[in-house]
Amino acid sequence: MKNQETTNSQGNLAAAPLQEEGTIDLMELFWAAVSRWKLLLLTLLTGALLAGIYHTYMLAPTYQADSSIFITSNESIVSISDLQISSELTADYAAIIKSRNVLKQVIKDLDLDLNYKQLANLVSVTNPTDSHIIQISVTCGDMELSRDIANALLNTGIERIYQVIGNSEPTVIDYSEAEAVMEVTPGFFKYAVMGALLGLIIACGLILVQFLTDTTIKTEDELRKQTGMPVLAVIPYYEEKK
Repeated sequence: MKNQETTNSQGNLAAAPLQEEGTIDLMELFWAAVSRWKLLLLTLLTGALLAGIYHTYMLAPTYQADSSIFITSNESIVSISDLQISSELTADYAAIIKSRNVLKQVIKDLDLDLNYKQLANLVSVTNPTDSHIIQISVTCGDMELSRDIANALLNTGIERIYQVIGNSEPTVIDYSEAEAVMEVTPGFFKYAVMGALLGLIIACGLILVQFLTDTTIKTEDELRKQTGMPVLAVIPYYEEKK
């Protein structure tokens, strides 16, 4: 009976480290990261610095040009049903403006070195909620080109809508003008913060890998956890004085 109890107790001791194997002590990991604060600070500052350099010297500016049209009937008397119909068709008109045929015609008219898919990536056609307005936005690295594309899309889109719907043409609200073209390049501060966060993530990843691959035993608690047995004695370490 005693032998069986002894065997069970030994088995429990042997099983203890197996139960803890593969688990991560979060507090221990936290203090491991804190103890390497210099590495965290260095990578954070380096990431912010590199992102700032990229933004200042390498990032090309981006411009956005907008134009808009109003969708409704041109009749002198407009009924509620006319307004409801025009509201329902606004989304269809927006799809027509960004259709392949319209984009290809704009490419041909402006002699663009783009295919229609590439042009579509530069164009955003939106319909503000509860309105009859379609807004065309073009974003690219050339201010004049963004303005020209926005206006060409507006004109070609109106012609195409008239061909498809066969009703009165939409009314132009705003053509895009050079003075109205905005620079929408992300700011320096945003890039610096993103670079700092990226550097911090890289540093945390390195610390985690080092923490998981480090198999050395540094404290009594670690020895107790690894073996499941009590520590009987500790040999102190003294550094020799020169």
